[in-house]
Amino acid sequence: MSTTENKSVEITKGINGLDKVILREINGSSAEVYLYGGHVTSWKNEHGEELLFVSSKAIFKPPKAIRGGIPLCFPQFSNLGTLEAHGFARNRVWTVDIDPPPFPSNTTNRVFVDLLLKPTEEDLKIWPHSFEYRLRVTLGPAGDLMLTSRIRNTNTDGKPFTFTFAYHTYFSVSDISEVRVEGLETLDFLDNMKNRERYTEQGDAITFESEVDRIYLSTPTKIAILDHEKKRTFVIRKDGLPDAVVWNPWDKKAKSMTDFGDDEYKHMLCVEAAAIEKPITLKPGEEWKVRQELNILAHQYHVQDCVVVKESKANAREVVKKILIFCSLH
Repeated sequence: MSTTENKSVEITKGINGLDKVILREINGSSAEVYLYGGHVTSWKNEHGEELLFVSSKAIFKPPKAIRGGIPLCFPQFSNLGTLEAHGFARNRVWTVDIDPPPFPSNTTNRVFVDLLLKPTEEDLKIWPHSFEYRLRVTLGPAGDLMLTSRIRNTNTDGKPFTFTFAYHTYFSVSDISEVRVEGLETLDFLDNMKNRERYTEQGDAITFESEVDRIYLSTPTKIAILDHEKKRTFVIRKDGLPDAVVWNPWDKKAKSMTDFGDDEYKHMLCVEAAAIEKPITLKPGEEWKVRQELNILAHQYHVQDCVVVKESKANAREVVKKILIFCSLH
């Protein structure tokens, strides 16, 4: 765990006395991670603006998973298997990993925390596989947030295991009707609203007028979420995660969830880097490593070497294309 004299990494108590880790970057950005779930619940820019959505009705009490932030879906996404929906990693207590193996990533001028999850005896009864899941949450000097996951098969019986996975990221948006997602056009997707039937995206961007619950397949390494009203764009960069889930529950489903406000669907959007269509199989001793990096770009500035211009709705799509083109060079 990174440590400095200015408390860049601090372990403290959160809601209901749950342990959490606060990461503070020298320029003012911050993040918080609950040990319950290895769950990122806050990511703020240097102005203190919250970039992730967490429901006002979220229940910070085991065994209920926290509604919002970045839940970790492992070893199962949704109900695509025999386990509870989205697996059990998001409602187990992780430990701070004080002696992790080397991460081959640049940690200069970055603050980070390493967490570790191993199965309990109860976990082994419902999913009889031994594993080590190491998670590094990193906050970069420009306020970028990176999650790196390393999952290792530690079975001693010689058996492989198979799993699906997602970073179930809830982004905070001004108004879902003013939001568009770029980078997934022309791709095939599985529609969870229609028994996972396969379709091809026909729009030049994804916009929202009703409930959306789709798994996009063979997606690019970069996806952009343009929030016109806030004049900012989230850029998701991902390595090793071929799929992307796009979800907004809209009004009817929002009202059916006890840990979600009736109108909160207007201010959130899930775009999730994932491995779902082709499950991952690990033999004993094998390790799977993936990464998600989140950046926030203000449209009127030159930010992180990504040249962005002021936009109107008419040329919003061109703005995002420029963002993706210029960011691909860095």
